[in-house]
Order: sequence, then C-alpha cells, then structure tokens
Amino acid sequence: MIIQKDLPDVGEFVIIKITKIMPHGAYCRLSEYNIDSYLPISEVSSGWIKNIHEFIKEGQQDVAKVIFVDREKRSVDISLKKATGKDKKDKINYYGLEKRAEGIVSKAIAASKQEANKQTIITELSKHAKTYNDLVNDIFEGKDPLAPIKEKEFKQALYDLVAKTIKPKVYSVAYNMDLTTADTKSGLNSIKDALLLIEKEDVEVLYMGAPKYRLLATGSSYLAAEEKIKNAQKILEKHKNLEFTMKSTKVQPT
Repeated sequence: MIIQKDLPDVGEFVIIKITKIMPHGAYCRLSEYNIDSYLPISEVSSGWIKNIHEFIKEGQQDVAKVIFVDREKRSVDISLKKATGKDKKDKINYYGLEKRAEGIVSKAIAASKQEANKQTIITELSKHAKTYNDLVNDIFEGKDPLAPIKEKEFKQALYDLVAKTIKPKVYSVAYNMDLTTADTKSGLNSIKDALLLIEKEDVEVLYMGAPKYRLLATGSSYLAAEEKIKNAQKILEKHKNLEFTMKSTKVQPT
C-alpha cells in the first residue's frame, strides 16, 4: 500500500496477522509490506503472561506498533501492548482509506491500458507522494502531483476517477437561538428582514416556536461552517431593536 516503501519506521502503527505462535513470542505478517515481524511475549500485553495462547491466536488480525527495525537484516519487532484503542481505530480507518486510494490508482492504470507501464508509473508516483491516500488527496485538493508523469492517458483516467469517486467532506454546526424584540411597531419586520439576510449567508433557519429558532450551517471545515454562524450574528447585531442569545448544540443526524 505504501508506495515504494519496503520497511516500516520505528513508531509506525501497522496492520498485522499472527501466523505462528511460540512459547516466547509470535511471528506476524505485516499486511502493508508483505514481510514478517516478531512479537516478543513481553510486548503482547501488560503484566505477567503465563500462557501466550490466552492472549493471541494464530490467524488473528490486529494493529501493532513498530518498536525495532534492522534495515540490513530486514528484521522488524512489534508491540501489541503499545497500541492503544485509539491508535488501532485510527490505523484501521486510515488503512481503509489507503486501500480505497490504491484501488483508484489501479483502476486508472487498467482504464488507460497502461498495465505494461505499471511499475514505471508507481515508481514515478513514489517520488511525489508517500502513500496512495496522499496522492489522491493532493489531486482532490487541486494540486498536480502527476505533472512529471509521461503517460497522459493514465493521468487523465486518474483525474477522472478521483473526481467521480471522492466526495468532499461536509461539516455541520447547529445553534439554538432565542430572538425577541420589544419594538411593537417595527420589531417583527426587523426579525423577518434579519432572518432573510441570514439565509442569504447560507444558514438554514428553522422556526421552533416563538421565540426559539435553530440555525444550521455547513462548510468544508468546522471553521468554515462556524464563520457562517458568525456572519448571522453580525446581521442580528446590526438590528438594534432585536435581542438574541445563541448556544451551540449537536447536529441531529438525518
């Protein structure tokens, strides 16, 4: 998965499959590198281990942390106990993204009929991105990591596939708002005008029953979504005959 990288780095989290268990440790296959690694019994779990088979099983897949690498001997030691629950969750999520990105590159090679040049393309890609996921993200963000690639058919196929496959992330924020006015003459009109202007700032206004409203905003990041709420607040502040309070709340799933 990692482009043109044959060994992991110390401190890296890796996907493993336990292949052989012995009294004092186990051999594991590193899924991303297609090499074996060693898991010492002292790195299986915290505390004293009487029977290693009570903690790990052959065929078990897990996430471990790399604690030693000998590049000359191509020897790698790993630790299960040094990988927290969060570390494992993050790694599995990223592994899934990396597999998807690798699949997109493979489809682009096939679609452009460049199978004969596959290794040349991969070698060239490795000069501009460490992982397939980095490569796809750079393309999605409008960068041009494929500029040096000579195979134009592959480049176009990959750009097209990224555009079709990768969807932009949308971040949402929500605020509960109380909006009132003491102005009996023009206050209601001020409320209507302010809410119309807020909606023009790409903020959805939901009427929850006077004087309560709900403001919903989305953006390419939380900061972008929050900026829309700030713009709504500025609109309300310009209406001196209006009083309001706003409080952030969770977005209800749809």
